[in-house]
This record gives sequence, structure tokens and C-alpha cells, in this order.
Amino acid sequence: MAKATKKKTVDKVPKRRKVPVPASIPAAKSRVRKAVERAEAAHLTPLELPETGDAAVLDRLWATIEARRVVGDAVASHSARLIARGTQKVAQKLGEEAVELVIEAVARNRPATIAEAADVLYHLMVLLVDAGIAAGEVWGELRRREGISGIVEKASRSRPKGLMAIAQTRKLP
Repeated sequence: MAKATKKKTVDKVPKRRKVPVPASIPAAKSRVRKAVERAEAAHLTPLELPETGDAAVLDRLWATIEARRVVGDAVASHSARLIARGTQKVAQKLGEEAVELVIEAVARNRPATIAEAADVLYHLMVLLVDAGIAAGEVWGELRRREGISGIVEKASRSRPKGLMAIAQTRKLP
């Protein structure tokens, strides 16, 4: 009787999935590096971050998102991919991240709240870049409001009629 031998099973490398890109975006000729694919596929561990940060990171992030929009490489850039999918998708992602932030804040999960707040800021910036708004315009509005009571500032705003019609109310808090 001959011995039964077991064949070694070799793990097959999964086929690369194509990222859905709108037809209006030309396909990038560059290939995504294997290291990038492995990094994206790996479960990311939380970064050890300092307790305090520098707000200048927001300007750098904004500039990066704007650069990704200009280059438009939806294969290599998450920002470009989001913008290519349209304003509605960008707005949807911002809404999803905002809900996740609220959930973590209510649960008093500090590390997750910090992470979700970073996601909200990123997606907010992508939405604003998509709308053609410059960082300086937002920072200028914040400077304009500096030192003004939130109650006074809110009372001074005109309420958009379109929003009132959608809400089917004449009063908004």
C-alpha cells in the first residue's frame, strides 16, 4: 500500500480589484505599488499621537486635498476618488462621519471621538475643496466671528428660504 501524500496548498494572491472610477476620469497609467496595496489591506493600528497638536496641520491637509483634486488620480488618491464621485457622495461621507462622531462622543469613547473628529475634519475639507472654497475663506469667517457671542452671531444670520421650505417650518433653532 502506497503512502498517501498531502499536497501543500499555496495561498493564492488575491486578484486586484479595480477601483470604480467614473468614465469622465481618464484612467491612470501608473500601477499601484504592492506595498501600497498591502498597507491598504492591513488592519491599521491606532497611531500614538501627542496629546496636543498644531492647527497648522489643517492648512497642510487642505493643500494636500487641493493638490489631489488638481491631479485627479482617483486610483492613487482617496481624496481624488471621493471628489470624482461627485458632491453628493462627498456630502454623504461627511454625514456618515459626523454621525459616527456623535455616537462616539455620546458613548464618551475619547480615543474614538478623537479619531472620528479627524475623519469629520478631513471629509469637511474635501467637501469645501470640491465646492471651490479656499481655506483662507473659512479661517477668515472664523476670525470675523471671534469675540462675538454665539447667540448674537446666530441671531444675526438670515435664514435661507429654501432650508425653511425643506424643513416645513418657519422656526429653526
